[in-house]
Amino acid sequence: MNEIKEIWLPLSNRFYRVAYHILESQQDAEDAVQELYLKLIKTPDKFSNIQDPAAYGITILRNICIDIIRRREKRRSEELHEYMIADIDSPDKAVTEKDKLRMLIHEIDRLPQKQSMVLKMRAIEGLEYDEISQRTGLSQVNIRVLISIARKTLKKNLGI
Repeated sequence: MNEIKEIWLPLSNRFYRVAYHILESQQDAEDAVQELYLKLIKTPDKFSNIQDPAAYGITILRNICIDIIRRREKRRSEELHEYMIADIDSPDKAVTEKDKLRMLIHEIDRLPQKQSMVLKMRAIEGLEYDEISQRTGLSQVNIRVLISIARKTLKKNLGI
């Protein structure tokens, strides 16, 4: 416990700034830093012999932030799905559109994780390539390739 007070707590401001830069939300950044400290407290032996605590903590924090973004993205996707289903007029059209949407979401979820993540960020959230790059740490070229491959796969699987 002394190790946490002496080594890890003084880094809390740096950890917060990194989390805020990634998540762009004060509350989410605070949650991410708190989750980092919970990991440190739960497994103190695992983190006792680390050469550079700041770098190691930022790496763990980055992964926590990515998990938070994924949870946020999944929640938005579900909300969009519900909104789109509620927006359909006739019962016949509703069933057809609902089935198409369900099939599309299923196929997107079947894509490899990175392809699914960047496609949702671009198509559903409407983020620009530079924003996606900042959130994921991927280059814009890599993002464009992942989206292109994802779209081709969806077209093939859906018969479009």
